[in-house]
Amino acid sequence: MEDGRSDDEVMDELPEDLNLAEFVGPYTFPNNNRRRIPAAMYILIGLASLALWAFSGETSALVNSGLAVAGTGLVLFGVYGMFAGRTLVVDEADALVTASSQVGFAVGHASAQQVWHGWMSRPTWRILLYSAENPPRRRGIVLVDGVNGSVIEWFSEENPEDWAALDPARTELTER
Repeated sequence: MEDGRSDDEVMDELPEDLNLAEFVGPYTFPNNNRRRIPAAMYILIGLASLALWAFSGETSALVNSGLAVAGTGLVLFGVYGMFAGRTLVVDEADALVTASSQVGFAVGHASAQQVWHGWMSRPTWRILLYSAENPPRRRGIVLVDGVNGSVIEWFSEENPEDWAALDPARTELTER
């Protein structure tokens, strides 16, 4: 090595956030209903803007109809935020169980991502699943509703990825 140490003296070290020895528990995903806090603030500021516009005279140089338009927009967006801030009832573990039963194969690796579905931003789990074989023969994606746990959409197929080039030892075994 360039600094005078041999390869035997160099030790790999995991970054602090990946060190399982310091793992304190499962990650808790933030709940979608936190959207209601800024929505309430938008409504309050919008109502205050509308009140200021309504009670100011037509002779005010600082308050005009633009304040009414802005206040109305804030109130409408705040109301939308109240409806879109639904409580996330189904956690990722429950969504994974639902997705596993939907695809029809034994699941090996899986990944969960919380997304929003539709105009009302319904919280939804997007679950990507691979079968338990090594390498996986099947893969699937399932959208699970985060409010009631139902399956919104799903798709499953044979895995089109060719991983033989990534593992030379596996390639030698399959050629025999």
